[in-house]
Amino acid sequence: MTRGPTRLDVAINYAVPRTGIPSAVSFRKWVAAALESRIREADLAIRIVGTKEGRALNHHYRGKDYATNVLSFPAEMPEGLPKGVKMPLLGDLVICAPVVAREAKEQKKAVAAHYAHLTVHGVLHLLGWDHADEKEAVCMEQLEREILASIGFDDPYQD
Repeated sequence: MTRGPTRLDVAINYAVPRTGIPSAVSFRKWVAAALESRIREADLAIRIVGTKEGRALNHHYRGKDYATNVLSFPAEMPEGLPKGVKMPLLGDLVICAPVVAREAKEQKKAVAAHYAHLTVHGVLHLLGWDHADEKEAVCMEQLEREILASIGFDDPYQD
């Protein structure tokens, strides 16, 4: 079992004012926690967007006409890579700031805790985890709980 990524490159892009949004350092910490013992090298990008862009992306890629909290776009590796060549590119996350703020308020959670949860959740999707059925959801939620607890956050699924 590996001990976290040996090389992690996380690009953070803020497409909205940064007020009330965690720092790039926080996002990198949360990504590192999600990747701990799972992958040795990783490149990914996180874009923090407003409602208009979040809605447009969700509509274009998922056919849903509303902004959602997080979208995960796993990298598509080019065909024909020489044998043994591995690309550390995981993909992209898009996090919709107004949706995160609204949900945190509705769920009576700290905004940073909700961002941490959604970042971990999104990274797990990039690694291939899903919650399409109940069994997968239970496993993914437990893993999220463990990762978040390791960095000092409470169970995001607790009422």
